[in-house]
Amino acid sequence: MSIVRLLVSAAVLVMATLGLTGCGQSTGNSAVPAAAATGVRAVRLAGPIAKPELVLTDTASKSYDLRARTAGRVTLLYFGYTFCPDVCPTTMADLALAVRSLPAATRAKVTVVFVTSDSTRDNPAVIKRWLSHFNPSFVGLTGDQAAIYAAAEQVGVPLKAPRAEPDGTYEVEHGAQVLAFGLDGTARYAYVEGTPAADYAHDLALLAENKA
Repeated sequence: MSIVRLLVSAAVLVMATLGLTGCGQSTGNSAVPAAAATGVRAVRLAGPIAKPELVLTDTASKSYDLRARTAGRVTLLYFGYTFCPDVCPTTMADLALAVRSLPAATRAKVTVVFVTSDSTRDNPAVIKRWLSHFNPSFVGLTGDQAAIYAAAEQVGVPLKAPRAEPDGTYEVEHGAQVLAFGLDGTARYAYVEGTPAADYAHDLALLAENKA
């Protein structure tokens, strides 16, 4: 079984203490929410983060320029992998439920982007099939692993190269946070593992109206 661990740097989240999490187990986590004045339920980042410059391959095997294709849209960015047994599918399921609950006008302003941390196994067809279980409108990206690592580092999401174990299984470590980029292409908030769909939906409505 592959292993995914939640790795979030204290430098990325302000006053947030996040435990390590492994497949099938959790040490729990706590985080200080964003300022009450905004009404946002996410965690405030230590500082604003620009959307990364990243050009990869989407599930239609076409080039996808993240900045260009999501310009002027609320963008939720998540790094994970399709063979993940727990954190990745539960996060995608929560995001799918949140997006589905939004009014059509709000949904039209939101893009969810999944970037694989395991490009060797996650080709476009694999990602497309996996995302279809959650929401086929979600964008799935794969491609040059070095470019993916660079983009993840740029936004403060830790990734480690998949490591083959002697028994033939893989261990894959990646940050489990979801970054929320506003209409201006800047992320000021992030969501930790286990964030309820209702919290995502609540914040997406604010972000889509530029009220957060």
